[in-house]
Amino acid sequence: MPVAKEQIRQIISENNLSSVADVYALLRDSFKDILQELMEAELDATLGYEKNRKGDLQTDNKRNGHSPKDLKSQYGEFQIDVPRDRNGEFEPKLIPKYQRDISGIEEKVISLYARGMSTRDIHDQLNDLYGIELSAEMVSKITDKILPQVKEWQSRPLNPVYPFVFMDCIHYKAREDGRISSRAAYVVLGVTAEGYKEILSITVGANETSKFWLGMLNDLHDRGVKDVLFFCVDGLPGFKEAIQAVFPKAEIQRCVIHMLRNSFKYVSYKDLKKFASEF
Repeated sequence: MPVAKEQIRQIISENNLSSVADVYALLRDSFKDILQELMEAELDATLGYEKNRKGDLQTDNKRNGHSPKDLKSQYGEFQIDVPRDRNGEFEPKLIPKYQRDISGIEEKVISLYARGMSTRDIHDQLNDLYGIELSAEMVSKITDKILPQVKEWQSRPLNPVYPFVFMDCIHYKAREDGRISSRAAYVVLGVTAEGYKEILSITVGANETSKFWLGMLNDLHDRGVKDVLFFCVDGLPGFKEAIQAVFPKAEIQRCVIHMLRNSFKYVSYKDLKKFASEF
């Protein structure tokens, strides 16, 4: 539930918050208190009654103190007291036994990796932000976990017919061996017979060529695509021939956006706004 502005001002005043570090310290302590109460509630559910409210309930199990446990989270490190029961039946679901890192570290690593950061950069970033010492080798092991999923997605079977298929390339910069180089992500988007959009393939290459597109078209065919009614592509030389080699019956249309961009190149800047408004 969102906190009202008046409540936020009151929190700032009562806790004397004056820096980002103060805010994180407050979040850490609040997070700790919430976790503690949730674990106490879990034990209540296991025992069947709240603390000091056993009443007439017949059970030989009861609370048996707490065990300290150090945790790492997105708000830093802190300690909580895990409640115990006498019969040892309590198995926390919120923070399972032996789990001490609740920060979703693998998700953070994969997210940073997807943004083009090197394993060393990720190591330094995690250490600076969260105080987590994670070796570059461990970062590599974590990021390697997603590779089988990527390969499985890239080779999944496709529908036999797509009425529309859009093919285009996204150019971006990537760091490789300490150097910045240009890369091209070949993206194929299909529209199903039911009208839903579906990314059929994304493959990275050094630069955009019709030969590379030919390989991707053959891959689509091998994964089950037997017919495409319309291809929408840009004016890359050899693109049309590559499509006809794999899908000879398909119609090929020039992407309207690319046509407009190519047309705008011949319009002076002072007339560009008026020219664009005509479309």
